[in-house]
Amino acid sequence: MTTKPSLNTLLQNFESAQSARVLPDFGPGDTVVVNVKVKEGNRERVQAYEGVVIAIKNAGLNSAFTVRKISHGFGVERVFQSHSAQIDSVEVKRRGKVRAGKLYYLRGLEGKKARIKEDLSASAKAKNEKARADRAADAAAKSEAAAAAKTAAAGE
Repeated sequence: MTTKPSLNTLLQNFESAQSARVLPDFGPGDTVVVNVKVKEGNRERVQAYEGVVIAIKNAGLNSAFTVRKISHGFGVERVFQSHSAQIDSVEVKRRGKVRAGKLYYLRGLEGKKARIKEDLSASAKAKNEKARADRAADAAAKSEAAAAAKTAAAGE
């Protein structure tokens, strides 16, 4: 007698298969650069969006993070879906030292009051070094794949 897998188990299996993208480790208060694919007409380009992460929503495939920046004196917030195909890459510029999980209070602050102290602890430095090593490994893998594709195309 076989039992059917539960709906919850099926959903978890589906989500784990879909969530192949691995984003760097970042949290609220960190300054990140999100490279977003933008489609204009029939061509596609990559646009960088740099700002402070003010919120992270962890919900499986529905995970998202909110990035806030000041553009021409106005606060602009953008919500990115973590597993979206629109996100090309995410790079952590600096680690912020905050105690709250959601930084919505930054909306009411302006100027120097809206600054976040940089986290200079050993754990933050270790995360930064790991991220740099991961980026270097990714770049090496991409260049290696491009070289292999080039030699395969030349061999045909």
